[in-house]
Order: sequence, then structure tokens, then C-alpha cells
Amino acid sequence: MMKKCCYLTIFVLLVHLELLAIQPVNATAKRVVVPQNPADYLSLTYYLNKCPDAEGIIQQKVGAWIQRDFTLAASLIRLHFHDCAVRGCDASILLNYKGSERSSYVSSTLRAFQVIDDIKAELEKRCPRTVSCADILTAAARDATVFAGGPFWEVPFGRKDGRISLAKEAEVVPQGHENVTALIEFFQTKGLNILDLVTLSGAHTIGRCTCGTILNRLYNFNGTKNPDPSLNTSYLNLLKKRCKRSTDLVYLDVITPRTFDTVFYTNLQRKVGLLTTDQELYSDERTLPFVEAMASQPFLFQNQFIVSMTNLGNVQVLTGNEGEIRANCNYVNRR
Repeated sequence: MMKKCCYLTIFVLLVHLELLAIQPVNATAKRVVVPQNPADYLSLTYYLNKCPDAEGIIQQKVGAWIQRDFTLAASLIRLHFHDCAVRGCDASILLNYKGSERSSYVSSTLRAFQVIDDIKAELEKRCPRTVSCADILTAAARDATVFAGGPFWEVPFGRKDGRISLAKEAEVVPQGHENVTALIEFFQTKGLNILDLVTLSGAHTIGRCTCGTILNRLYNFNGTKNPDPSLNTSYLNLLKKRCKRSTDLVYLDVITPRTFDTVFYTNLQRKVGLLTTDQELYSDERTLPFVEAMASQPFLFQNQFIVSMTNLGNVQVLTGNEGEIRANCNYVNRR
């Protein structure tokens, strides 16, 4: 009797499951997806009706500036990184007043502010109080990459500008002498991973830095009164010749400084990485495999750079009623 009851129960359950499987699907039912991340509110068509020429204006302006001064390409990418590294991509780095991130010592070598101001002025003529400074900076970094010979990617828009900018907070941005563990931990606080770290470091395929950043590697590494032993000897001698003053500039990629390529990674294999933070990517087992992959597969670097720059541009964005759209990128709107 118990066996019959058991079989009957199983039979009824199977019939019930079969009936559920053949239930007609309601074609009109819509699945409601609630964004879990502020970046989910960004859209590729955000300015389609509000300011359809926005991307074109940004691209044209960036191209004109880089044609006059190629080094601005790297400066725009770096400016975008410094912005997103503090409070997220909210254009807080652009606020210009005493005590702001921009006034910090860490930000003293940042450039390309005039490019953003020029773009903003034109957009305010065409579409007043419509395009945020945060969106401008994000798109400008993308266009700078393209004009330098790097890949193109679609930038989703809808970021709002932050109202807070504090110099002391800018001090957390990596300055070129941190160890890999510190870099990984910093990136993780921004929702970025080790692959993003190695890939975004590849932006150092173009650009320059001041000799003051690397003097310790040349003469007194870690207080030893000797050069950094990880430096290629010939490269060390070259840097000593070029760095007569701390304000002198040297290329981050000594081989192809004006080409967006993967030579940055092969430089690390040859021990000619300029910054300590760059060279250590090749000596740490957590980052080494990614460096070797990028060095040997340029196509991989180009594609991952798109992904990692998109990830960077989505860090802690302000959307909706958060933040504002500044009329002037240098100042918070008057209320």
C-alpha cells in the first residue's frame, strides 16, 4: 500500500511539472530590470536628443589640441584616471580652488585642463547646462586614445558632476613608487581587478613624467645610496644623462614614445620600465602572466584596454538627481 502511495505521489508530481513545462508563455509580459550599479543608468544614447553633436564636438576639439601638442593625449588619459581615482568619475579633479584635488601636490603635474575648458565652452554655446564635465572628460580620454593610435570604444553617458573636491583625498592616487600589493588593493577599492591594473598601466606606452619621480631609482633606491638593481644598466646611464634636474621630462616608453602599442610591456621584460610601479608588474607573480600576455599579443591588449577603460569610466559615477551639470567645469554651480 505504501509503495502504491509513493508511486502515486511521484506520478502526480511529474504530471504537475509537465503541465508547468507546457504552460503558454505570456509574450506581452515584460521583465523589469532594476539597475544595481549607478553605472547601469548610463546610456549610449543619453545625448541623442538633448545634444546630438556632443560627441562630435568633443572629438573635434580633442583632435585639434593633440594636433598642436601630441603630449596632451597622454595628459587627457591621465587626467581622467586621476579624476576617477578620487570619489569616482565625477569631474572633481577639475574644480579649481584652494584645497581642491587640483591644488594638491600630487596633482601638480596634471595637464590638459584647458582642453576640457575649451570643449565645455563650445558645448555651453550649443547645449547649455546639458553635457556634464564628467562625461566630457571621459569621452576626451577615449578620443585622446584614438588620436594616439589606440582603439575606439563606445562611451555611455549620463554622469553628473560632483560638488566636493578635497586635496587630502588626492594623496591616495598612486604616484609611481608603490609596490604591487598596494596597487592591487587600491584598484580593488575602485571595483577594478588585477587585469585592469596591468592593462591601464599600458597607457604608459605614451606620455612623460618628471625626473623627480624617478631620481631615487637612479641614485638612492630604498635608501641604499645605490641605483635600483632592476634597472637595465644602459637605460640607467641614459636616464642619468637626461635627468639633470628634477623638473626635466623623460618618456615613459623610451622606445616608441609617440605610438600607442605594446612596447611598454616588452620594455618591462628588458628591465627598461621607467616607474617602479611599472617595472614591478613584471617581477610579481600575480601580474607577470598578464604582462607577458600583453607583450606577445597586441590584439589582446587593444581589446582589453577597451574593457578596462570602460570599467574605469564607470567607477562610482553620479547619476540621476545626484550631483549637477556644471556651467563651468572649474566651479560648482551657484545655488
